[in-house]
Amino acid sequence: MIHFSFEVPKAGSAWRDTWDRAFQVKPATISEMDLCYKYFGVSAELVVDEVEVISSEGHVTLVDLALSLCHAVSRLSAGEDTAIGFTEDDEVIRLRREEDLVVMTSSKHQWQVSMEQEELVGAFVDFLREAHARLTANIPGLADNPVIQRFSPDRLDSTPGE
Repeated sequence: MIHFSFEVPKAGSAWRDTWDRAFQVKPATISEMDLCYKYFGVSAELVVDEVEVISSEGHVTLVDLALSLCHAVSRLSAGEDTAIGFTEDDEVIRLRREEDLVVMTSSKHQWQVSMEQEELVGAFVDFLREAHARLTANIPGLADNPVIQRFSPDRLDSTPGE
């Protein structure tokens, strides 16, 4: 079983400032670099078969994680191995294909989990849909940002292997 979710920081949190700052600029023109480093911090959690792959204890930038997931979905759908990396952390989560399964390991932790590729890709796509929806609902101008458009529902619907 896969549980993959994120939580937007509450008002008053220093991480909430990473969301509020987007109101001070034109959202459609925020660069990829700024989206990956400066905006939209969230507490994300990925649990696979009771193994905490991504801990809700820390924070990541939502767009950076989303872009890494887009890359992973594309590679897995093409039948290739891949990895998920984080801008602010040196951990790499490796995704190695073994027939219809994907074996997931960490560069920092001693766990290993496997799941069906279809289930993992589905969980990633669901996460991406929710990320896009939350970003564009909170900051409507982001719908016109080319970086955010990379994981828009229209793009996800045309992902190979779905």
